[in-house]
Amino acid sequence: MEVPEIHVEELKKDPEFLANIKRLEEECRDEQSIAKGYQLLDAQLVIEAPEDDINEIFTFIVNTAFDRLAEYLSTHQSFDIINNIEERAIARAIYEHAIQRYSENDQKGAKEMFLVLHHTINHEEIKDAMMIHACAVMAGNSFESFIEDMVDVSGIDETDPLAFFIQSFVQPNDILLTMYAKYVLLGKEELKVLEASK
Repeated sequence: MEVPEIHVEELKKDPEFLANIKRLEEECRDEQSIAKGYQLLDAQLVIEAPEDDINEIFTFIVNTAFDRLAEYLSTHQSFDIINNIEERAIARAIYEHAIQRYSENDQKGAKEMFLVLHHTINHEEIKDAMMIHACAVMAGNSFESFIEDMVDVSGIDETDPLAFFIQSFVQPNDILLTMYAKYVLLGKEELKVLEASK
């Protein structure tokens, strides 16, 4: 399928496109919607908006996601990432932040976020994938070696609405979780704090 070439300069002047961005900005703010924040971010990236505008949206997405996460943890709710677009966006924002932390060598921060995602996402494969991420961090794998040695990039399905989560590895999840059994136990031990607060 031919993807039509996007003419950035034309879009920057297109009143309909600009009106849509304006509407998204308002809805995003009024509804405090992270899903709309991502739509807005995509639109701003397409027209190559100023970096400050992009950073502002990104900050909104991350801060709002962590506020929601705190609410969900305190009320023991989980994220329905299949049926609820907003909850999927919350999980995505936290995951992308965790990946950023991991890539910046903040092992503690990354591990905690992967464990919290494992705890709050109600989707078995993604739950397992998040535990594998946390175990890779605990085992001392650098972000580069995690991507190069463990992740199966050929297994990524671009059409999957959950494709932003790394969930395909060079070995099956159950084998990796068995190999990482001692770290899985450590991770579950850390999560008991969340369980105990019920």
